Amino acid sequence: MSTLIVSDLHLHPEAPEVIDGFLGWLQKRARGVDALYILGDFFEAWIGDDILDMVDVDASGNAALAADIATALRRLADDGTAIYLMHGNRDFLLGQRFAAAAGAKLLADPALVMFHDEPMLLMHGDSLCTRDETYMAFRAQARQPEWQQQVLAMPIADRITLAASLRQQSGEATSNKADDIMDVTPDEVVQAMRDHGVTTLIHGHTHRPAVHELEIDGMPAQRIVLGDWQPGRGWEVVIESDGRPTLQQIDL
Repeated sequence: MSTLIVSDLHLHPEAPEVIDGFLGWLQKRARGVDALYILGDFFEAWIGDDILDMVDVDASGNAALAADIATALRRLADDGTAIYLMHGNRDFLLGQRFAAAAGAKLLADPALVMFHDEPMLLMHGDSLCTRDETYMAFRAQARQPEWQQQVLAMPIADRITLAASLRQQSGEATSNKADDIMDVTPDEVVQAMRDHGVTTLIHGHTHRPAVHELEIDGMPAQRIVLGDWQPGRGWEVVIESDGRPTLQQIDL
């Protein structure tokens, strides 16, 4: 029995090498595993599940990408792999329709999951970056159902423009922020793990792959951070039958 966990693929029509790398990884690496968890920012942007209706008319390529990825995941699911999708800060509008098309289940953030009788906490990771006050304010707004419905009611073309604008603003803001603001707040990490009674936390978002050894209430603990995917390179956490998670870089 084995489980794979990935995050921050940022799939986008303008990054065909990452798309091809992921599809190849699904066929060669993920096929036959018991479960696959994708912890957010699976797509660089997600403008609504109705993009699946636009394959023949969407010049941006987002619709074709969404359909191709859903089909590839569905093949994996049909072969017996359980697939779980968590929202990230880029694809928070990912909905039940896409999940159903992909044969996947949407996963809450945070999610407490048992792996071989060991509880572990899975998160995207953005909610831990509380020192980034500007982003936290946007995150609170973007998670409101009323705001999401307003966005989803916009014409597709307007949503594509909005997504591009948000990407640009995010890039500009990131370049002007100190490194410690962009990373997790240590106290938030400890509190989240304490609240859920775990000694292992796995997340993405920060694009800083590492295994951090901690101590929580006198107990050894660890925070495993997944890296983002780039052309030719990705990151995964593997949990084998012994229940121990291992972070490793993968060649695509």
